[in-house]
Amino acid sequence: MADTTHSQSGTRSRTEPWIAPLARGPLRGDVSLPGSKSLTNRELVLAALADGPSTIRLPLHSRDSALMVAGLRQLGVGVDEVAPGPGEAPNPYGPHLRITPAPMHGDVRLDCGLAGTVMRFLPPLAALAVGPVTVDGDPYARKRPMHAIIRALVDLGVDVTDDGDGAMPFSFTGTGSVRGGALSIDASASSQFVSGLLLSAPRFDEGLHLTHVGERLPSLPHIDMTVAALRARGVRVDEPAVGEWVVHPGPIAARDVTIEPDLSNAAPFAVAALVAGGTVRIRTWPTETTQVGADLETLLPLWGATVTRDGDDLVFDGGVGVRGGASLPGLDLDLSRGGELAPSLVALAALAGGPTEITGIGHLRGHETDRLAALAEDVNRSGGAVRELEEGLRIEPVALHGGHWGAYDDHRMATAGAIVGLVVDGVAVDDIGSTAKTLPQFPELWADLVGSADTHGGSSGVTR
Repeated sequence: MADTTHSQSGTRSRTEPWIAPLARGPLRGDVSLPGSKSLTNRELVLAALADGPSTIRLPLHSRDSALMVAGLRQLGVGVDEVAPGPGEAPNPYGPHLRITPAPMHGDVRLDCGLAGTVMRFLPPLAALAVGPVTVDGDPYARKRPMHAIIRALVDLGVDVTDDGDGAMPFSFTGTGSVRGGALSIDASASSQFVSGLLLSAPRFDEGLHLTHVGERLPSLPHIDMTVAALRARGVRVDEPAVGEWVVHPGPIAARDVTIEPDLSNAAPFAVAALVAGGTVRIRTWPTETTQVGADLETLLPLWGATVTRDGDDLVFDGGVGVRGGASLPGLDLDLSRGGELAPSLVALAALAGGPTEITGIGHLRGHETDRLAALAEDVNRSGGAVRELEEGLRIEPVALHGGHWGAYDDHRMATAGAIVGLVVDGVAVDDIGSTAKTLPQFPELWADLVGSADTHGGSSGVTR
């Protein structure tokens, strides 16, 4: 019997398991991906606080971005879909967005779904509204760490009411302004706590002098992305030391921006070339970017891949081609810079020829699901040998078999199952629709990629 969960448009029906397609030969894929979720949601927040209208071209249209758009509209911000201009090619993944700032009001209940960027970015922005605001999300989202944002709002003078557990739901009454000033937080659980505060900080009365006081700060490239987006809109941001940021109060410039393709969503497609063999090209890969997915260019060669750039595309420079190697060695890998790549790389490591230890990803326990536990459970259920470490996973090479693969309402868990299913017959992902969180078109794009397999020649990938 089907049950119902949320999607980018409201609800979706969870139906029969999705049987991951087997690759019948080495791949010959050419993949074009929609816009970055991280960049889209950052630019939506900045455009909502800007001093005039902004156009966001090639944005991501997914559940995470739709939740952000819905929240902004509830607060009174204008968000309109717009068609391409004269001579501009249409975006196959959805229309551009025109953001028109307006005085923000409360009397709203913001639904953050399971989106970390929404639950960490919207509350500081909503604190600038006038009136009561409640912040909530999916049932599992209430388990995701929110203490740092709640504590930060309280320290900045916002009167927050919660259950004392540092989680959603919580509420506050905005007065139209936030004091700002000096603030210390522990962002060990997520860099999004830092980004969420920095994005709204120019509109705080005193700006923000933010200092991270925890033992670790994961995913630093995402904070670099936030700082770059602020500076591109004319905001002065100083970084006097590692883990310290000073955002000066002032206007946020209106700006038309084109969103890069999502390089983290590129991970399963790029990894597919190593698993199944052949070559996969990711189109319109930016020459320079703050996206952590760009680390794939240096990470995948560690597993024997050849990574090359080619050609010029209309918007971004060239593409990246990934060609699988002859074997998949075991590795010791610190992924503290880009933990969101871990599910794809764990799936790859589960098919490798030697043991792999991936560390620096302890914070993934607080993501859409406990990703360390979920990855270990899925691979081990498939006959593998994965052991949880304090800050990561150890994966031993064991032949895998098909069967149930849990998505746990987590898009990256679902795509990890698809990777394993390239060479393991009968991998049944229980909720491929969870990929709608950041890539609604994943099943179709994956089918096209697997369908590109060359069955008449070339070396295939790993065999399990």
